[in-house]
Amino acid sequence: MRKITTLLAGASALFLSTTALADNHDPVALQAKALQDDVAWDIVEGLTTEIGPRQAGTEAEARARIWAVAKLKALGFSNVRSESYMMPTWIRGKETAAVVSPFPQALAITALGNSGSTGDKGLTAEVVYFPTLADLIAAPDGSLKGKIAFVSHKMKPTQDGSSYGAFGPARFVGPNIAAKKGAAAIVIRSAGTDHHRNPHTGNTNFEAGVTPIPAGALSIPDAENLERMFARGKAVKLKLVLTPQNIGQQESGNVIAELPGSDPSLGMIVIACHLDSWDLGTGAIDDASGCAITTAAAKQIMAAGQAKRTIRLLWAGAEEVGLWGGKAYGEAHKGDNHALAMESDFGADRIWRVEFNLPEGASALADKVATALQPLGIGRGQQKASGGADVQSIIANNNLAVIDLQQDGTRYFDLHHTPDDTLDKIDPEQLRQNVAAWSTVLSIIANSDADLTLPAKQ
Repeated sequence: MRKITTLLAGASALFLSTTALADNHDPVALQAKALQDDVAWDIVEGLTTEIGPRQAGTEAEARARIWAVAKLKALGFSNVRSESYMMPTWIRGKETAAVVSPFPQALAITALGNSGSTGDKGLTAEVVYFPTLADLIAAPDGSLKGKIAFVSHKMKPTQDGSSYGAFGPARFVGPNIAAKKGAAAIVIRSAGTDHHRNPHTGNTNFEAGVTPIPAGALSIPDAENLERMFARGKAVKLKLVLTPQNIGQQESGNVIAELPGSDPSLGMIVIACHLDSWDLGTGAIDDASGCAITTAAAKQIMAAGQAKRTIRLLWAGAEEVGLWGGKAYGEAHKGDNHALAMESDFGADRIWRVEFNLPEGASALADKVATALQPLGIGRGQQKASGGADVQSIIANNNLAVIDLQQDGTRYFDLHHTPDDTLDKIDPEQLRQNVAAWSTVLSIIANSDADLTLPAKQ
């Protein structure tokens, strides 16, 4: 903390010429206050303690919306409301896996969202091992009839989370591919980077006309154990019991709040997170922390005095199971005067990089933001900002400018979608650095009247 404070003091001269901002919106002052912030911790502690897991379409997610509306009103935000929609809902059932032969033993498994059911009696079948998803794709059609596919991979931690994009398809599309090749079921090595005996859940999807098969994720130690069994050259037989259910259309919803700006003609900034979580942990890093960070930063702007642009908070529902909340928001609000979108949905470890997708005429504004973030140890990336999952729809519908504040994802996939996603994994000091970074960006953008309109897409 001393190092950051010293850097802030030394950088203060950089902002003395920022006459467009009121003194109380000075980024240096806001950063100093945000680095003492308690609002973010209060939100993530409250949501994980008083609600806990918040799977989309369930009673727990409904309670979370009530909690969120009350919290945002108590914090002083305006136009706080819940906007509901209906969505298909899948819920978990019994989950067991065991090697029947040649080395009988239980394995740690969890069902993937939209998995089919084995029925209560379970399914026993020979396992076919595929070291990679590419190997499964190469398997002849019909070759897996009556068998259980096992797909592994070698996902490693990366700071930017890019390994998830490379190895996540084993979960995203692996079950659909296995089903089309005739498999009775599929198990995958969890899309994660830990070595805890905690399997990682997450959604999978089956194409129209493809009957969902039982689909589960093994903990990484168990997947590696299964690989060693195959290395001994013997056939492996597995018994699975996975009994999830699809319970039809259920209500979900988004929670929205606003910090009104002084100039309605200027497009608003929408800042997003998602309120729902998977059911195994309490959804602390995914994504109670994102809601906490964005809201605490907006609260800092509120305390500093009215900015020019309206800031709208979107606590989206049903992100984990198909981006239902983001899509609903994009459709319902495509006629609203948006200018820029941002999202926090990658945990609460320190922000290390900022990326932009702004019009060429706003290059000076991007430079100002990047310079203001330097005292927090945040560098400027060269990639174009794309925004998070919950703002993709509104970005596409309205061709919005985007700023991404990239968190360090080195340990994110140790915890992602596991029982270990709990409050104790959040470092309060890193959480405050996030709030400071977000407060900095919001203070500059919300007080700027620069034209943020991107060129029309060809």
